[in-house]
Amino acid sequence: MSSTELPETRTAAPPATRPRAVRVADGERLRSVALPGLTLTVRSRPGDRPGLPPALYVHGLGGSSQNWSDLMPRLADVVDGEAVDLPGFGDSPPPDDGNYSVTGHARAVIRLLDASGRGPVHLFGNSMGGAVATRVAAVRPDLVRTLTLISPALPELRAQRSAWPTALLALPGVAPLFARLSRDWTPEQRVRGVLALCYGDPGRVSEEGFRHAVEEMERRLELPYFWDAMARSSRGIVDAYTLGGQHGLWRQAERVLAPTLLIYGGRDRLVGFRMARRAAAAFRGSRLLTLPEAGHVAMMEYPETVAAAVRELITDAARHAAEGGS
Repeated sequence: MSSTELPETRTAAPPATRPRAVRVADGERLRSVALPGLTLTVRSRPGDRPGLPPALYVHGLGGSSQNWSDLMPRLADVVDGEAVDLPGFGDSPPPDDGNYSVTGHARAVIRLLDASGRGPVHLFGNSMGGAVATRVAAVRPDLVRTLTLISPALPELRAQRSAWPTALLALPGVAPLFARLSRDWTPEQRVRGVLALCYGDPGRVSEEGFRHAVEEMERRLELPYFWDAMARSSRGIVDAYTLGGQHGLWRQAERVLAPTLLIYGGRDRLVGFRMARRAAAAFRGSRLLTLPEAGHVAMMEYPETVAAAVRELITDAARHAAEGGS
């Protein structure tokens, strides 16, 4: 890891358990990768033919690799895709050191890429995963071919009110309190709340998709570390927002060399749509796609539109690289 990383902090992590299997869509495969201090579950969607460049997808707070299951098959003609469950999320157990900071998550992604030898990759990040991907691209440019950020969680001075409850999870004692107050909520109620927060139009979710989301919510609520991972990762985002100097996310955005695609939703209740212009200025030579009707997870709401923009980015980047090489 680059010297620009923050020092690693060590705290005790709760024991990992796996109460039930996660859902695997047709054409996907899961594997477990053991690394020093952590174990990561990786969801793969092989490319349509051998020799395609690799891609890695990084989810946001409270999400998992399943968040990319709609987009990955639509890009299987141009990339060999893998999506990671960050430590403590999806099917990945907590890290041994209990480090859920943005830097800790970025370190996990870098260790995965170094161990697999798949880099450089076309790197994707949504929300918190966008902050993680930005840090990876800044400190390890050798690992990133292109960068696609969907509603990246970059510092905002005036966050939207609808994002305040998520930020409050970072405060000590709030997550356990909320867990107690919401213990009588059904998984269906919880999922509807998440969809209302993350989707521009929750009605776009099919009955089958809703059922799968409820099943995943039931599985996550059985995990003894669910709320701890949420609280510590929320705290990690807040801490990252307060960093200045070379460790600041906006400063690191300016250091990204990879061709970058930024995607923002006009109905995003977690990341302000107004941040699109600042992000486009920070990432040098970036291209910007705005989707007025989308919420926080455009790759789930409008996978075809997102895939088309990504395909154009990858094609142009490959052509420019070939012209530069010649």
